[in-house]
Amino acid sequence: MGSLIFFTVSASAPMTVLAGGVVTTYAVTGSIGVPLSFPILGLALALFAVGYAAMTRYVENAGAFYAYIALGLSRAWGVAGSAVAIVAYNTIQIGLYGLFGWAFNGFAAAQWQVDLPWWACALGVWAIVGLLGLFNVDLSAKVLGVFLIAEIIAVLLFDIGGFGHPAGGSVSTASLAPGNLFTSGVGGVFAFGIAAFVGFESAAVYSGEVKDPRRTVARATYVAVAITSVLYAISAWALASAAGKDGLAAGPADPFGMIGRWFGTGLSTAANVLFLTSVFAALLSFHMVVSRYTFAAGQEGVLPHFTAATWRRTGSPVAGSLLQSLAAVITFAIFAMLGRDPLLELFTWLSYVAAVGVLVLMIGTSLSVVGYFARRDTVESIWQRIIAPGLAVIALVAITATVVVNADSILGAEKGSVLTYVLPGIVAAAVVIGLVWGYTIKLTRPSVYAGIGEGGARQAAALAGIEDLLAQADDRISA
Repeated sequence: MGSLIFFTVSASAPMTVLAGGVVTTYAVTGSIGVPLSFPILGLALALFAVGYAAMTRYVENAGAFYAYIALGLSRAWGVAGSAVAIVAYNTIQIGLYGLFGWAFNGFAAAQWQVDLPWWACALGVWAIVGLLGLFNVDLSAKVLGVFLIAEIIAVLLFDIGGFGHPAGGSVSTASLAPGNLFTSGVGGVFAFGIAAFVGFESAAVYSGEVKDPRRTVARATYVAVAITSVLYAISAWALASAAGKDGLAAGPADPFGMIGRWFGTGLSTAANVLFLTSVFAALLSFHMVVSRYTFAAGQEGVLPHFTAATWRRTGSPVAGSLLQSLAAVITFAIFAMLGRDPLLELFTWLSYVAAVGVLVLMIGTSLSVVGYFARRDTVESIWQRIIAPGLAVIALVAITATVVVNADSILGAEKGSVLTYVLPGIVAAAVVIGLVWGYTIKLTRPSVYAGIGEGGARQAAALAGIEDLLAQADDRISA
């Protein structure tokens, strides 16, 4: 279970959330109630996790959301879910290259007085992620584990410093007051907040690579939700305490500068390095998720069969890994050639698409849990089968509506800007294209359609049957 926790929490990237997401949320929304948003979002995600975890006991598929929707709603909707998942996880992964390039450019300038192009920094880490993506979970988990432990220590160090050096001389609880969260900026706060949690749900993607998926995946998901919601809330509160209301209103806070004042420049530099490794860990984790979604769709015939190719040496989905690397380098190369901003455009735009996509997937999955258990007699309670997933749907629909309606404030665009329609429209287009493709498969390849969501089980059974027939024929010939 330890490896799965490393992947899920690393995908959420604690240091990236503190130094990037939390700082940006305060600066963009003007709300001081950011800390309270994390336990509220954590509660909604915990409700989702109840049904999600219950279903993992019966569905073992690297496609996770895709398989759950296929088996709980319909196989055509499962294909639509697969399309949304591939779009969502690709966009968050590719957007992180913009964040890494921007951050490493600033680090190199400060430490070595060298002005490296952001795209060159992104290209360097892209090569490393692509290489590690060809290896198995255990190897990559060891890399992520080291980085994750170090960055959590750095975040906790910042929290200690923030509460130990409060603005005004005493720790304020104003940021925990509901009245300071539910203001005009609450939509933006929830939008940035849900993006911070993206990745907690990825444990099920590795269900085929752990010894006991029925228990391990569920436990890893619960632990990931608990760790991230508590850690983010405390860290956001510590930042508000250290900067004070006036400091937050003055502009984006500088957590690394604060660490330098409290503990010295050495620790500030180390924290900055851990910020870079945090982004790297998230890049690697999302790369793994995308490659496994591609593998699952290829294995079941939804995508061309070559996308299900694995490396014999490690068993990792090599085709999915290479395709994700190709998509990433083409996308950030286009942004670089067009002279677009790596942080405010590449990272922010694609992260927004990913947040909307994952919310849509979670709504679909919660509905699927109800549909799946309604047709089966299992030991799960009514809480797991109906109540928790139903409450999750209500909460997630409300959050999704808030995120879409507040797109202008999140993206820094004008009200009614084309961008506010195009970016969420990408997710809507993925749903439509996936649904049309699903029904096309149903009409033209019914045998393939019947196996969608089964993790290749039907295909494997068919192959096993053919092998049995060949063996029997061989026996008869020999006789």
